[in-house]
Amino acid sequence: MKQLLDYIDILIIAPFFLGYLWAADKFCKKFLGASKRRERMFLAFSFCSWLFSCILSRMYFSLYIFSVLLKPIFFMGLVVLLFRSDREKRILAASMLMVVVRTVTNFSASFLFCLELFFLHTVKKIPEPFSKAWISALISGAGYCFAVLAVCWMSKHLEPVFCGKRGKWYLILAVPLLVIVAMYDVASLGASYGVMVRSGGNMGLYYDQLFSFAEFLVLDLLSIAATGFYVFGMNRIYLEQEKSGQYHSQIAVYKMLAEQYRQSERLRHDMKNHIIALSALSRNQEWEKIDGYLRNMGDIVLDAGGDMTGNKAVDALLYQKRKRAEEENIKWECDVQMPKGCCINEFDMCVLFGNILDNALNACGRMQSDECRFINIQAKTVKKCFLLEVKNSMDKAEKYTDGFTHKGDSQEHGIGLLNVGDVVNRYNGAVHKETGKGIFVISILMPFPDTAHDTKTAV
Repeated sequence: MKQLLDYIDILIIAPFFLGYLWAADKFCKKFLGASKRRERMFLAFSFCSWLFSCILSRMYFSLYIFSVLLKPIFFMGLVVLLFRSDREKRILAASMLMVVVRTVTNFSASFLFCLELFFLHTVKKIPEPFSKAWISALISGAGYCFAVLAVCWMSKHLEPVFCGKRGKWYLILAVPLLVIVAMYDVASLGASYGVMVRSGGNMGLYYDQLFSFAEFLVLDLLSIAATGFYVFGMNRIYLEQEKSGQYHSQIAVYKMLAEQYRQSERLRHDMKNHIIALSALSRNQEWEKIDGYLRNMGDIVLDAGGDMTGNKAVDALLYQKRKRAEEENIKWECDVQMPKGCCINEFDMCVLFGNILDNALNACGRMQSDECRFINIQAKTVKKCFLLEVKNSMDKAEKYTDGFTHKGDSQEHGIGLLNVGDVVNRYNGAVHKETGKGIFVISILMPFPDTAHDTKTAV
C-alpha cells in the first residue's frame, strides 16, 4: 500500500495526460490522416511509454535525464510512423504538439502553483509553504487540461498552415519549434536538480519558489508568443509570395490571350481580302503558295468564342475557360456586360474572372460526371458599381472555409481567392461567399475608381 502511495501523483496525472493524447490524436488525424487501428496504436504506445518512463525515473532517479531526452524522440517517431501525409508535415505536427504540451502546461501549472503558494503563505500563514504531492499532481493535471484546449484551438485555426505547402517549408517551420522543445527539456532537467532563481538566502524559500515559478511563467509566455508569431508570420509570408508569383504569371497569360484575340480580330477583318488572294492563287494553280498561305492563317486563333464583353483580355479569358468547360461537359451560362469607359484595370479584371472561374471549373471537375455540373456568370453595372456574380455546382460533401475546401492539397490551394480579395480591396469593394445545397456563390461589388460610392448601399 505504501508503494502505491508513492506513485499516487502519477495515477492522478494519468487521466489528464490521456486526455491530452486524445486531443493530439484528433489533431494529427485531421491534418495527417490515419486508420482507426493506427490511432489506437498511437494512444496506447504514447500513454504506456509516458507511464513507464515516469515510474522508471521515480524508481531510479539517475534514469530521469534519459527519459527526458527520449520522450520527444519517441513521440515524434510515433507520429511519423503511424500517421500519413508527407514526412515533413508529420514532423511539423509533432513539433507543434510537443511545444504546446510544454509551454501551455508549464505556464498553467506555474501560475496555479504561484496562486497556491500565495494562498498558503498569506491566508494560512505558513512561512515556507510546500505543495503536497496530490495537490501538485492535480495542478499538473489542470495544466494538461489547458493543453487540450490549446490543441483544440490549433485544430480550428491552423488549417491554412497545413494546406498545400511544399515539404521543405514544413521542415523549415519545424526547426525553431524543435529548438524550443530542447530548451524546455534542458530547463526541466535543471529544475529537477534544484536549479532555480534564488534570493541569496535573504528572502527565504517562499520567495525563491515564487521567483522560480515566475521565471517559468515569463519563459512560457515568451515562447508561446514567439511560436505564434513565427508560425502565422511564416504562413503569411508564404501566402504573399505565392500570391505575387501567381499574379504575375497570370498577367503574362492574360497578355498572351489578349494578343491572340487581337490577331483573331485582325484575321476576321481581313477575311475578305484573304479569300480574294486565295481565289487568285487557286485560278493560277499555285498550290504551294496556297498551302503556305493557309499554314500562316492556321497559326492564328479563328474562333473568338462568343463571350463578347467589350474587353479584349476578358473576352480571350472567357473563351479559354468556356472551351475547357465544354471539354469537361460542364454547362456554361455567361451574361457579362462590361461597363463602357470602366476605369478598373483590365488585368485586375482578368485576375477576378480567371481565379474565380478556375476555382469553379476545379469544383465542377471534382464532381461525378453524371451529376449536374454548371457555371453561371453574371456581370453588369449597378449604381456606378461593377457587380460580378458567379455560381457553380460543387460536391455536396465538400465544406468551404475561408478560401479553403476540405478536398485536395494543391500548392495553389486558396491562393486564387486571396488574389481576388486583394484586387477587390484595392478598389474598396466587397466580396460575399456562400455555399448551400451543392452550389457555391461568390458576389463581388466594386465602385468605379472615379466615384466614392458605398458598396453596401449599391444594391
